[in-house]
Formats: sequence, C-alpha cells, structure tokens
Amino acid sequence: MKMDVRRIGLGLAAPVLAIVVALLLTTLILLLAGDPVLAVWQVLFKAPLPRQVVAIINEATVLYLSAVAVAIGFKMNLFNIGVDGQYRVASFVAAVFAGAHFLPGWLNIIVSLIVAMASGALWSLIAGLLKVTRGVSEVISTIMLNYIATYLVAYFLRMAAVKVEGSNATSTQILAEDSRVPGISLEWLFGTPRQIYGLIVLAILIGVAYWFLLARTRFGFDLRATGASESAAVASGVNVKKMVITAMVLSGAAAGLVGMPLLFGQDYAYGDTVQAGLGFAGMSVALLGRNHPVGMAFAAVLWGYLDQLSNGLQISAGVSDRLVQIIQGIIVLSVVIAYELVRRASQRMEQRRVARELAAQGRPEAEAVAA
Repeated sequence: MKMDVRRIGLGLAAPVLAIVVALLLTTLILLLAGDPVLAVWQVLFKAPLPRQVVAIINEATVLYLSAVAVAIGFKMNLFNIGVDGQYRVASFVAAVFAGAHFLPGWLNIIVSLIVAMASGALWSLIAGLLKVTRGVSEVISTIMLNYIATYLVAYFLRMAAVKVEGSNATSTQILAEDSRVPGISLEWLFGTPRQIYGLIVLAILIGVAYWFLLARTRFGFDLRATGASESAAVASGVNVKKMVITAMVLSGAAAGLVGMPLLFGQDYAYGDTVQAGLGFAGMSVALLGRNHPVGMAFAAVLWGYLDQLSNGLQISAGVSDRLVQIIQGIIVLSVVIAYELVRRASQRMEQRRVARELAAQGRPEAEAVAA
C-alpha cells in the first residue's frame, strides 16, 4: 500500500515538475527579451471566450487523431514522422472521391472515410516495406515521403481543381450539402453559435479503439513487447517484420483520418490553403500525453488552448505570437526530462526495496542490488 502511494505520487510529480520548469524557463526567456512577464501570463491564464472554447475543442479533435497515429508507431519504437504527408494524400484522395458524389449522403461520407484510411495506410506502407526489406530507417523514409506527398498532391490538385467564382483559391469540387457532417451546437452551454465538428465522435471512437487494441488484444501485447525488447519478442515467437508492417499501416490509416473533420465539417473541399503541420503537432501531443489515450486528449486540449490564445499576445501584451511556439517546445522538453527523472527515481526506489527484502532474508546479493 505504501509503495502504491509512492508510485502515484511519482506519477503526479512528473507533470507538475514539467509545468513548473516550463513556467520558470518561459519567465526567464521573457525577462531576457525584455517582454512584460505579467501581461503575458495574464493573457495565457485568462479564461477563453466561448467562441475560443469551441475553436479549442475543434483543434484538439484534429490533433488527437494525429497524436494517435504517431502513438501507434511510438509504442513499437517506430518514429512515423510521415503523418503530415499521409494525411495530405488521404485528404486529397478522399476529397476527390467525396466531391465526385458517386454515392448519396451519409454513404458517401462513410466510404470516403474508408478511402482516406486506405490512402494513408498505403502511403505509410511504403516506409514499412523499405524498413523490413532494405533496412531503411523509417525516420528518413517518412521525412522524404512528406516532401514527395506535398508536391505530388500539389501536382494532382492542379489537374482536379475546380474554379470558384470570385476567388483565386485552388480546390477540389465542393461537397454537396448531403455529404457534409453537421456540427454539434453548444449554444445552450456557451452562448455562441459556433459549432464543434460532428466528427469529434470519430476521434472518440478512434481513441477507444486505440486503447482496446493495445490493452485488450494479443496484437497490442505483441506490439508493446516488440517495442520494449525486439530480441525478447523474437524469442517468444513474434514476427517482427510483420509487426513493423502492420504498425506502420495502422499508423497511416489513423493519419488518413486527421484531415476528415476539416474536410467534412469546415472546408468541404481540399485546396491549396490546407492546414499544414498537423503531423508534427501530433508528435508533440503524443509525447505530452505519454501515448496514453486519455493523456493525449488532455495534451491536445492544452495545445489547442495555447494556439487559440496566441493571438491575444500581440494585442494585449505586445508580444509576438511566436512566443506560444516557444512555450510549447519548452513544455514538450520539460515533460520528456521530467518523466525520465521520475522513471529513474522510481527505478532506484524499486532497487532499494528489493535490496531491503534480500537483506532481511540474509541474501548476499543485497548490496549488489542496492548499488
């Protein structure tokens, strides 16, 4: 019981330590830059407006999907840096398919989501095959695939683009009304007409599926075992190459859904103004949330909160909105360091506990364990 209390305490100590360190380092940077420290913290700690709350939830929905895509790879020590390219390819293909209106209404939406997942999975499969057949690092291949995806989609977008009157924007065919996912109104709660994405339900389902896959299936156990020790996984009969391919495909499929809330709930087309950087933001959210489905949800909300309040820094504090990116970077770095310190402290406590038990039994190896 005493040990459980200590473990809970250490688990809570990590995020608290990370927040304290982030606050101190950010304050130090503000002081060195000569910026108004108090004014900055007043902006960042004030309660968001109702319309900002909706925007935070919407941004968190997209970031959560991106984080899950990254986390699937992280669980196996695979660094899928290519989520950015995977969701671009998937969003474009899904937009072209949905815009063609081969199917009516909700059937068109559902099949388009499947098309998006398949497109992201196939693009991610390239990196998986390169790794298991040629030994190419997934970090290098996915970064290169991001560039290829960006220019490939831009090339095909010019071919599939539809001219919109009164606008110079380039985009695919606008979705018909019956192929749009209606938003969820929170006017009764926040008093704002703005709506949250209807596909927030999809993000929740993906989070539940991610938890169930890792915690309640043999595949999830094999995935975590391979990430912890590849040699031990091989000894227990796990086909590591097959696991690499499967993990990359699942990660790409999840990445394919990242742009869907934007496509079906906001933009209704894929254009040259598509939001970039969602894959890299998802990596930060996954790190902050420790790849846990609930932890990543809180991290996504925090990320969205900081992004939405960044505009107020220029207006109220006279500070560049880039400061938020600095704060986000410091938070990620602080979390990584804090959890590593807590992990080492927990490991040391466990060693001492084992040493005490061995010493009580008169075992000679007690001193070696304690050291």
